[in-house]
Amino acid sequence: MDADPKKIALITGANRGLGLEIARQLAKKGLCVVLTARDAAKGAEAAGTLKKEGFDVHFQPMDVTDRESVVRAREFVEKKFGRLDVLINNAGVFLDKKTRGLDVDPATVRTTFEVNALGALSASQVFVPLMLKNGYGRIVNLSSGLGTMEGMQGGYPGYRLSKAALNAMTLILAAELKGTNVLVNSMCPGWCRTDMGGPEADRTPEQGADTAVWLSTLPDKGPSGKYFRDRRPIDW
Repeated sequence: MDADPKKIALITGANRGLGLEIARQLAKKGLCVVLTARDAAKGAEAAGTLKKEGFDVHFQPMDVTDRESVVRAREFVEKKFGRLDVLINNAGVFLDKKTRGLDVDPATVRTTFEVNALGALSASQVFVPLMLKNGYGRIVNLSSGLGTMEGMQGGYPGYRLSKAALNAMTLILAAELKGTNVLVNSMCPGWCRTDMGGPEADRTPEQGADTAVWLSTLPDKGPSGKYFRDRRPIDW
């Protein structure tokens, strides 16, 4: 067996935007990427684009709000590769861009939580055992400055709450996985020009993806339970 096998990374919600750019950058670094998406046609098309660029990319349909779908993705990874080294919890929705906390429909908040927070928790629960099996893992949670307690303000209630919960999950899992060489961190990509961020954003997807890629390839004994932007720690 190869003493240093190619690392396997799985990215949720990776058919466009930051997820797709993270997939591209990880593949450039020589990782094998499992690109997942809820929409099978769009996900397969995105993976095909990266394959045409010469990268080792595979597509697997996965809806983070459907536990059976997440389990099927783990089964695919386990059967094909026998391991998972990196999990990027990127899948997310932003449904309340113009809504106040006093006005938001609780159903909107619930839907946002299902994807942004509980979806990431479910994926982590399902895939961490594969990491523990090999004594190596890197989990990167795509958060947002809108979810920091330090900078919390009004507006965007569902999105803010879901990202604050995602940050809390990062701390919980990092504490529970201490000493296992499975490192868990959150990162803020900044305001990026994606479908979610819009054309007025001040950062490119390439800039937004950089910290996620860096956290995905941390050395052993690297930071865990931390929050980063531009590779620098930031306040929660």
